[in-house]
Amino acid sequence: MVQQVRAAHILVKTREEAMDIYQQIQQGADFAALAKARSTCPSGRNGGDLGWFGRGQMVKPFEDVCFGYNTGDFTVVQTQFGWHVIYIIAQR
Repeated sequence: MVQQVRAAHILVKTREEAMDIYQQIQQGADFAALAKARSTCPSGRNGGDLGWFGRGQMVKPFEDVCFGYNTGDFTVVQTQFGWHVIYIIAQR
């Protein structure tokens, strides 16, 4: 069972922005470069990397995605903060 996840994200205001970024990533764009250029979250400066976290440390929709996908996966989810393009870096 996954106890911790290391994830990165790109936070934007609209679904359209998130889907545009997601499509760019699917076509081979660099996640960290996009995070630095487009994320509204301070983590964007670090390529979107949020480091390691366990259950209960993130808002539920974000956490559910992070613990429900596999290492290497990308996905999009909405929270009260906006739209997140999430990259699951590692799990342990």
